[in-house]
Amino acid sequence: MTKSELLQQFGFERFRQGQEPVVDRILSGKSALAVFPTGAGKSLCYQLPALTLPGVTLVISPLIALMKDQADFLQAKGIPAARLDSTLTREKASSIIGDAINGRLKILMISVERLRNELFRSQLKRMTLSLLVVDEAHCISEWGHNFRPDYLKIPEYKADYAIPQVLLLTATATDRVAGDICSKFGMGDTSTIRTGFFRPNLHIQVLPAKDDHEKRDQLLTAMGELPRGPAIIYTTLQKTAQETASYLSQNGFNCEAYHAGLSTDVRTDIQDRFMEGSLGAVCATIAFGMGIDKSDIRKVIHFDPPKSIEGYSQEIGRAGRDNLPAVCTFIGSRKGIHTLENFIYGDTPPKDSIHCLLTEIANHGRPEWEVRQNKLSQDLDMRPLPLKTLLVYLELFGIIKPVRVFFESYAFKYEQSKQKILNLFQGNRQIFVQTLMDLSDDKKVWSYPDMEAICLQSNSPRERVLSALAWFEEKGLITLKQGRAVDVFKILSPDFDVHNLGKKIFDLFSDKERSEIRRIHSVLELVNQKHCLASALSAYFGEPLNDPCGTCSVCRGMHRPIPDRVQAADLNNFNIVDLAGPFIDSLSIKDPRVIAKFLCGIPSPSLYRLKKEKGFAVLESLPFHDVLSWCKSLVQGPGAKIG
Repeated sequence: MTKSELLQQFGFERFRQGQEPVVDRILSGKSALAVFPTGAGKSLCYQLPALTLPGVTLVISPLIALMKDQADFLQAKGIPAARLDSTLTREKASSIIGDAINGRLKILMISVERLRNELFRSQLKRMTLSLLVVDEAHCISEWGHNFRPDYLKIPEYKADYAIPQVLLLTATATDRVAGDICSKFGMGDTSTIRTGFFRPNLHIQVLPAKDDHEKRDQLLTAMGELPRGPAIIYTTLQKTAQETASYLSQNGFNCEAYHAGLSTDVRTDIQDRFMEGSLGAVCATIAFGMGIDKSDIRKVIHFDPPKSIEGYSQEIGRAGRDNLPAVCTFIGSRKGIHTLENFIYGDTPPKDSIHCLLTEIANHGRPEWEVRQNKLSQDLDMRPLPLKTLLVYLELFGIIKPVRVFFESYAFKYEQSKQKILNLFQGNRQIFVQTLMDLSDDKKVWSYPDMEAICLQSNSPRERVLSALAWFEEKGLITLKQGRAVDVFKILSPDFDVHNLGKKIFDLFSDKERSEIRRIHSVLELVNQKHCLASALSAYFGEPLNDPCGTCSVCRGMHRPIPDRVQAADLNNFNIVDLAGPFIDSLSIKDPRVIAKFLCGIPSPSLYRLKKEKGFAVLESLPFHDVLSWCKSLVQGPGAKIG
């Protein structure tokens, strides 16, 4: 791929560091892992080869905002690219899939969850796929900072669809994580291409603060410093984002809050105004910034601590992409640490829930086990993410194996008359379509096909019926909709010791919990040290600097330690019945962990509806493990007060 082609297609005069060897590797028919800092141009590594490769480049991306930004950029360059996500109309999504099947698209972006859709998977088999791209590839690794169970199945999808090459992209893979994700795709060490992690235009500083008042003062200090320009302020909670944006606005800064609690239209408007420059600052939770390619961000401020060094590096990497100076300010406070910890504690499922699930599998009595994940999450009082992780653990232990995902029901609405549709076919195909119509229950608007009966009478596999329905929709003959997804697992080994396996799995979750808690505290340890901050950050990713950066607050002689945590309140001064008596009375089993989650405001499926109940989150400012120990002493101790 020549530099003239780079200029012609994208308007860039030269490659950035690392891009050319990745592009060359892909064009030579090999796979690659690109570990580049945030903002270093990872996306070009697939965008340019996609124009030369014969088929479709399938990109798995974690966020709608990221896909939208990339698709808009490519379409502006006249490159046939599209995204499939939940914001699209049914007609638009159908049109995009048709373009991909018929070779009119070069790049198709999807979320990993879409690969669970059996209809989409049948459509995918009709596409010519040349390259699989996995953005945020560290999500594949259990050693990564943002492990997502659905990502573990991507190597299997690559094999299923015979995609010849894979390009893995990440900004935050340590050597251990890089080795892990490469091994999952059968890639050797030579397939990894790293660029230097250090960006000399980013000036890291820590401004210590002992309480909320000092945090706000330090925020104003950071906002008032040079260089002037667009700023992102990161908080942990939606409420803090709102309050902090309001505080900055009152002090003369053009700032708005951005978080998941706002409507899609409001978030889109805020993002668009920030991108075009009419909004100077955004106070946001961590989702903001993913996929936003704004080159002139001059300030990234962490009002609350991030949950990992990897997350911190990603977030500061959004500053100064134009290579001009930018300041990354960490407001050094231990306030907010408990909130981050509570998110992690909320993802550790109760022992009883694990035992209940294992008992169901052991006593199932049939070779295939159907799972409706939303219902199972409610039944087990387990968040969806840990439930997915638990199912992955059971795969790794050889207890179950995923077979397929199907939808409980389909429905379609005729957009053309039945006779007109039948007239498009002849012979056996017409007989098949007639069978499909005859065995669909026509209601006032929608028709409901009996999938089992159609397959049986037509002697056809389920996939043929799905392909027919998908083709009808592509041609505008029907409108198609799907019911709830059902995961089907084969039970490989029902004769297992429920108690021992349950303990082993709970220990895995507990180990993961401790690891994630350590990640939080490792951020504070990194920014609280007395040596060059940029060098320490680079060394974490295996690339220590030869010399100090000279621009961080340590190198400039401005280091001041982060104040110690304010002593927490003595729980023995509280009366648990006064705090949450009605909730505790409602529990048939007085589980200390459930009570502690309620008091600390850590929602689980059974607690979501109780957010307005007396006592919910009343102790959210206290460490969860302290509250849990207190609850255990009241429920299980020698002087137990709750029975």
